[in-house]
Amino acid sequence: MTSLIIAGKTFHSRLFTGTGKFSSPAVMEAALRASGTELVTVALKRVDLQHQSDPLLQHLHQDNWDLLPNTSGARTAAEAVFAAQLAREALGTNWIKLEIHPDPKYLLPDPIETLKAAEELVKQGFVVLPYIHADPVLCKRLEEVGAAAVMPLGSPIGSNKGLRTIDFLSIIIEQSQVPVVVDAGIGSPSDAAKAMELGADAVLVNTAIAVAREPVRMAQAFAQAVTAGREAFEAGLGSSSHQAVGSSPLLAFLDL
Repeated sequence: MTSLIIAGKTFHSRLFTGTGKFSSPAVMEAALRASGTELVTVALKRVDLQHQSDPLLQHLHQDNWDLLPNTSGARTAAEAVFAAQLAREALGTNWIKLEIHPDPKYLLPDPIETLKAAEELVKQGFVVLPYIHADPVLCKRLEEVGAAAVMPLGSPIGSNKGLRTIDFLSIIIEQSQVPVVVDAGIGSPSDAAKAMELGADAVLVNTAIAVAREPVRMAQAFAQAVTAGREAFEAGLGSSSHQAVGSSPLLAFLDL
């Protein structure tokens, strides 16, 4: 499997993970290790940015994971930019997962505020990975303002409904000049494999691992699925047909 490069940084794993909903920080840490992930997102609202002794941060500093703080909870561009500035100062990273969702029921991202915040954060030197609808037009606009990657949703956050936006994800992947990370809604390893077979550059998974009966085994399953899906994409999937197509000649031997 080839490596993935985002903003000049090389990743050998194409499975990015979240840190919410685990039963304990210890279980989270074990699952992250099992996943093989190298990039871990953490909600700024869940950590005490004033103290590196925060229990969650202590577990996340146990390995060589790169932190991708996210602005979950921000309702406007101004709030998201402020949260990103706090994260850069407290955590020492200019990478930010931009999340703006004013609606607490469905947590769907606000496209207008997201584009506005992305443009400002890029100007301030951030590496911006915006969480967005599976909107091909918006993805191109974010690419034009300097987003390092785009993160279209498969279905609403935490829903485990899988790739309900698959037709639009295909268009985004076809058109994008920056890495495409399918985020939100991935509920099973087969969802992750399918996203990778489509040509996604990576997937981000949280809930499906965290709420599994055995999170560590589920993390391993996702790691295998992502690898299998990417290998299939790179190997080149065969075309599909509505009619049967024999894998060997059906009549030639009768002509002898």
